Amino acid sequence: MKKNVKIKFHPEKLSYERIENTFSNVLKKIINNVLLSLLLAVVLFFFFFYFVESPKEDKLKKENYQMALQYEILKKQAAELQEVIDDLQERDDNLYRVVFLADPIPLSVRKGSIGGVNRYENLMGMTNSEIMISTTKQLDQLSKEVYLQSKSYDEIVELARNKETMLKHLPAIQPVLNKDLTRVASGYGRRIDPIYRTVKMHEGMDFTAPTGTDVFATADGEVVFVGWQRGYGNLLKIDHGYGYETRYAHLHGFAQGIRKGKKVSRGDVIAYVGNTGKSTGPHLHYEVRFKGVPQNPHNYYFLDLSPEEYDLMVQLSNNAGQLLD
Repeated sequence: MKKNVKIKFHPEKLSYERIENTFSNVLKKIINNVLLSLLLAVVLFFFFFYFVESPKEDKLKKENYQMALQYEILKKQAAELQEVIDDLQERDDNLYRVVFLADPIPLSVRKGSIGGVNRYENLMGMTNSEIMISTTKQLDQLSKEVYLQSKSYDEIVELARNKETMLKHLPAIQPVLNKDLTRVASGYGRRIDPIYRTVKMHEGMDFTAPTGTDVFATADGEVVFVGWQRGYGNLLKIDHGYGYETRYAHLHGFAQGIRKGKKVSRGDVIAYVGNTGKSTGPHLHYEVRFKGVPQNPHNYYFLDLSPEEYDLMVQLSNNAGQLLD
């Protein structure tokens, strides 16, 4: 059996030499080939791992891109909805709730943050987590504001149903008979004090009338004070609900049956014009207060006066003359 031999040219000797394939040479060659194959495999592995995407990774990347795009669209739609809700809130606070004498909902309540510690913790660390958290927060805020607006409209609807009752409790007539408007002595505003001769704030309206003239309740309500009060003399207060209160001062006396807790209706005779307290002549001092704040009474005679009469009343009540109290 012939040995498997190879011939190699020797350049220095310029001759051919025979190379026998010994076991050691063959083993060395096998090891070299194996190492080279392993090295090539490692290089190819890292190349495909870092630079070549698998079909699954490519699909996942496309899905992530589509999801991010959808979140961006959702975020834009949420911003448009926010504008609509802001408009509804403005109308609610500045129109509907004003008409029905309801307090506006504080901005701190409408725009208050959503409670909960680490509320969005489950979204952290996820792909596109920043836009997911931002959009989710926006949607949560919208949900809260929509809920509050819905509750507000429920309240407005209930107030609308009770509108007729509410109007009965709104001061809307003059407290004495004054068809020709000749009994207006002094109106609301800064006036000259008849006793101290200094400029002071007059928080009501004065009507001249003979002692004993009937004084009428200007709206439905409940008598909450009947008695003497410094400066006012004989004073009667009526709580009309809905934040309104009226005061009738310098009275000669009170109508029969009038006492604290008595329910009265608009037009009921409740007292009589007098000259008690800090007063310089028989007259009625009349005040309208809303949530404790004095209001100009001439804004509350709309059931008593025509437009022309109202204009004249405004002129007369703005008279900066001397007070009677």
